[in-house]
Amino acid sequence: MKILLLLLTLISPLSHALSIHCGNMLDTNSGEMLSGIYIESENNTFTKVEKFTNQKVDLDLSNKYCLPGLIDMHTHLSFEYSKQSYANKFQINEADYALMSTQFAKRTLQSGFTTVRDLGDVYNVTIALKKAINKGNIQGPRIFTAGKSIATTGGHADPSNGYRNNLFPNPGPKNGVINGVAEAAQAVRQRYQDGADLIKITATGGVLSQASSGDNAQFNMDELKSIIQTANDYGFKVTAHAHGKEGMKRAIIAGVASIEHGTYLDHEIIKLMKKHGTYLVPTLIAGDWVTEKSKIKGFFPAVVAKKAATIGPIIARSFEKAHKAGVNIAFGTDSGVSAHGDNGQEFRLMVKAGMSPLKALQAATLGAAKLLGQEINLGSIESGKFADLVAVSKNPLEHIDTMEKIDVVIKSGKVEFK
Repeated sequence: MKILLLLLTLISPLSHALSIHCGNMLDTNSGEMLSGIYIESENNTFTKVEKFTNQKVDLDLSNKYCLPGLIDMHTHLSFEYSKQSYANKFQINEADYALMSTQFAKRTLQSGFTTVRDLGDVYNVTIALKKAINKGNIQGPRIFTAGKSIATTGGHADPSNGYRNNLFPNPGPKNGVINGVAEAAQAVRQRYQDGADLIKITATGGVLSQASSGDNAQFNMDELKSIIQTANDYGFKVTAHAHGKEGMKRAIIAGVASIEHGTYLDHEIIKLMKKHGTYLVPTLIAGDWVTEKSKIKGFFPAVVAKKAATIGPIIARSFEKAHKAGVNIAFGTDSGVSAHGDNGQEFRLMVKAGMSPLKALQAATLGAAKLLGQEINLGSIESGKFADLVAVSKNPLEHIDTMEKIDVVIKSGKVEFK
C-alpha cells in the first residue's frame, strides 16, 4: 500500500512550478515599468520576483510587457444583452443560462481578467460557475459573486418587472426583493445561505429595467442600515448600483463600499465619498453601449430607450469629475451589458476621460484588489501573491489600447491562453 501511494505521488505531483522571463514588468506599487525580470511560481502563488540573469525558464516573454492579472469589479457572467433580451426571459431556461455563462467566463479570462466581481445574476448561476471554475472543470476567472441583487418592489433588480402579474407574483426576499427592515435582513441572510461572497443592492433606478425612472432612490435609510448591519455580521461588503444623487447619498452614509456607475454625482457626493472612503466603479463602456443602442429604433423597449439616451452619455463626465477630485476608483465594466471579452476597452475610455494609463491600470489591479479586500493576494506581481499574470506586445503606459489584445494569460501559475 505504501509503495502504491509513493507511485501515485510521483505520477501526480501535488506542486506545479512555472518560471518566466518578462522583458518588461509593471510594478503596480511604484508605477515603474521594470526591465528584465525573472519570475517563479509554485502551486498558485509567486515565489520569486527578481532580476533576470539568464536563468533557464519555462516561458520566454522577453519581448512582452507583463502585468498582474486584471480585475473587473462589475460583471454579469450569467447573461449578455441583445435586442432579444426582453423576450429571452420568457424563453430561456436555467440550464441555458448556466451553459452560456461558461462561454462568457472563458471569454473574460481570455481577455486578461483573472478575477472578477459578479454583481447580479439569474438563478444563482455564478455561484455554481464559481465552484466549477475553482474545481478546474471549466476555464474562467476567479469569481467573487453577489448572486442575485437585492431590490425593492418595482426596483431596478426586481425580476418581476415587465411580467404580467400572475406570471411572477411577489418575488420576496428569496428572490432579492424586499420591503422593510426585516425583509432586508432576510435577503442578506438568504445570499449567505446561497453561497454569495458579497451583497449588491440597486440603490436607485436603472437604465435597462422596465421601469420609468432610471435614477430615483429606491431604499429608505432604515432598510439600508438593516442590509449593511446584517452584511457586516456575515462578513459581507455591500456595493450599490446608483445613478441618482439621493440614492447615492443614502447608500454612502449607510456604509456601502462602492458606488457603481455614479451618473449624477456632484460636489456633495464626491465630498461624502472621500469622507467615507467609498469607491467609484465607473463602467464607462456600459454608458457608451446603451447610448449607441438607444439610437437604434426598436432595440430597446420605449421606456428603456428614453433612459439609455439620457443617462448613458453622462457617465464619463461624472467619472472625470470624481477622478480629478481624488475619489477612490476601481475598474469595472458592467460586462453582460456590453459583450463579455470586450472588457479591455474600458481602459481606453478611462484614459479618454482624463485618467493616465498608469492610474487606469492601477484601478484594475491594486485599486480593485483593495476594494475586493484581497490586496494580500492580488493586484501586483509579488512573492506570496496569487500567480496571476498577463502579457501584451506594447508598453501599455504609452499604448493603452494594447490592453484590448492580451497575448498571454496566466492564472494561479497555469498558462490559460497563449
